[in-house]
Amino acid sequence: MSTINTNNLPLWVQDRDTVIKYSAQANVEWRNGKVPDYTRSKENLARESICSHAEGSLEALVQNLVRTFEMEVSFKTNPQQWLSVVNEQFRISTNGGREYTATEVGQKGTYNVFMGDSEFYKSSEETLESSHELFHSCFPQGFPWEVLEVYSGPPIVTFKWRHWGHFQGEYKGFAPTGEMVEIIGTTVAHVTDNLKITKMEHYFDNGLFLDKLTAGGKVNGAADTKSCPFAPVTQTGKKLGIGLLNIFKRLKQEVDNRQY
Repeated sequence: MSTINTNNLPLWVQDRDTVIKYSAQANVEWRNGKVPDYTRSKENLARESICSHAEGSLEALVQNLVRTFEMEVSFKTNPQQWLSVVNEQFRISTNGGREYTATEVGQKGTYNVFMGDSEFYKSSEETLESSHELFHSCFPQGFPWEVLEVYSGPPIVTFKWRHWGHFQGEYKGFAPTGEMVEIIGTTVAHVTDNLKITKMEHYFDNGLFLDKLTAGGKVNGAADTKSCPFAPVTQTGKKLGIGLLNIFKRLKQEVDNRQY
């Protein structure tokens, strides 16, 4: 595991609280006029994180960078004030789908970019605010995120991550199960020499995630409208399979040429 002198790090790969403290003094346009508070998230991370990355390790830097990006998308309304990306170059996609610009993801929010349109979630019908309200109500104790492994260092950073939360609130009429819902995914991030993101490609099974959120059945006792598990593969499924094949090929190439 390689480490870097943290005294010489760019602000956006330092601890998220450090970025928020700086931004609070920099005339940032905050959503709802409020500086974000990650107290609950930090409590959850302290209790339930699988990994504890050493300060200055590549894993810690990647984790800090992505958490800063997520914070900026969620709470900074002006993408020109995001520190974590090269605004004019930035693109983001999920499972080989459409690429979104910084302005677009700032308007739609990360949940809508990640989830897309499917039977049980339609990002085209959700706003940033409605998506946040939905998932915050599903996971009232929070929905934290952490890096599990980093497979390759800059300029193309490939890493495995984990998102999790306790499903204790209703999801679109489906009853909560009380269980921990966990998503495991992989991301390929292109970064500059000073560690700003120019492109992010996320890969994860959002169908499996939605299966878990609808497993409790309808609250009102209505018939379960889930599709048959043996139904033909959809175009989304095909794209996901192709995307995963591409990412595994890329992972092999990156591991063979690992540079820290």
